[in-house]
Amino acid sequence: MKTLEGKTALVTGASRGIGRAIAIDLAENGCNIVINYNHSEDGAHETQRLVEEKGVKCRLEKADISDKEECDAMLEDILSGEGGVDILVNNAGINRDRSFLKMTRQMWDEVLGVNLNGPFNVTHGLLPHMVEQGWGRIINISSMGGQTGNFGQANYSVTKGGLIAFTMTLAREVARKGVTVNSVSPGYTHTDMTAGMPESAVDSVNAMIPMGRMADPSEIASAVSYFASPQASYVTGQVLGVNGGMYM
Repeated sequence: MKTLEGKTALVTGASRGIGRAIAIDLAENGCNIVINYNHSEDGAHETQRLVEEKGVKCRLEKADISDKEECDAMLEDILSGEGGVDILVNNAGINRDRSFLKMTRQMWDEVLGVNLNGPFNVTHGLLPHMVEQGWGRIINISSMGGQTGNFGQANYSVTKGGLIAFTMTLAREVARKGVTVNSVSPGYTHTDMTAGMPESAVDSVNAMIPMGRMADPSEIASAVSYFASPQASYVTGQVLGVNGGMYM
């Protein structure tokens, strides 16, 4: 049963990795997809191809979500079309890892710009539409690092912890307006961010995870589709950890 048939989801940062997996999983549930990307046009087209194989509509929207003007132009283009947006997945994220004493202000600002200001820009532009239609689902992709901290990721962890606080606060504000707000918090996941890790480092990480392995992006995507589904209609303000038991 396609539980999201007729709905439309905007997935930011969907040209690869977790974002691509989310777009595909939502499409498998009958959801039309708007793919936001910034740099990887080839990757975005590949995601579009994989999504359209599921028999749903899919369009691309190139925008740097950290740039308010670019983001507003993207949202105006989306909302002027048919159907608007029912589901928002704030997935786009970057990292600029360095121990705090060696971290530059530019590295700090770049990560906060995409990972925290970006979700503000997109959500602030779409939320009035969701409130007006009396239905909406907002799913923020945070990270276990936002709950535990992580060496060399002060900037990244701050943004992911901030997304968790944003999730809970916004959920309280819109709970009576037909909009739910939840967060999926992945642990170590097989993506471009982890692909460059030496084999010894991967072995060390796997040894720390009770389930003994990193997540596949599809396992993160399944959690997102749950929050978007009718089965989660009474769930809001929650953080679902998908980390193999590494944080509990």
